[in-house]
Amino acid sequence: MQHLAKLTRNDLMSLEQYALARKDFRAKVLEHKRRRTVPVGPNTTWCFEDQLTVQYQVQEMLRVERIFEPEAIQEELDAYNPLIPDGTNWKVTLLIEYPDREERLRRLAELIGIEDRCWVQVAGFERVWAIADEDLERDTAEKTSSVHFMRFELTEPMREAVKNGASVSIGIDHDKYRHSVEPLPQQIRDAIASDLA
Repeated sequence: MQHLAKLTRNDLMSLEQYALARKDFRAKVLEHKRRRTVPVGPNTTWCFEDQLTVQYQVQEMLRVERIFEPEAIQEELDAYNPLIPDGTNWKVTLLIEYPDREERLRRLAELIGIEDRCWVQVAGFERVWAIADEDLERDTAEKTSSVHFMRFELTEPMREAVKNGASVSIGIDHDKYRHSVEPLPQQIRDAIASDLA
């Protein structure tokens, strides 16, 4: 399936092309992301990544940093490509959001380990726990990061069930933050079902 492929330089627009296309491309991506973004409780958001969401992040990065050398572009691709699902999993960016700075610092200190307490569950199966932050450690002894990258590996029977319409629930089961979405809204379920090969 095309949308599971990793991005190459050929998939990207040049800075000049992107400058011209950005407004329309951004609108398309935001509409696409709307069907892949889920608030879990009042202070976290899960963004299910795929090729298009990652391409947008790379294009924006190249634009902001004014990157056009092939080696530097490849470095960005190498950094972001792991966020694209492999057909057997879902890849999720977890955002922890507290607008007030003081509260944010206090809560991030309480929420250490939250990324390891995130789960997805296909109806009729056990919960699958996140494999988090494989690129680098995002917790310190004092606090957790406000952004985490998570991978959820699904067994073949789970993937088959999702493709056959099974409902999917997601949640966080941390001492200081317990929230879930059971089940996911249909259009989100259908969007992430397409990530499975």
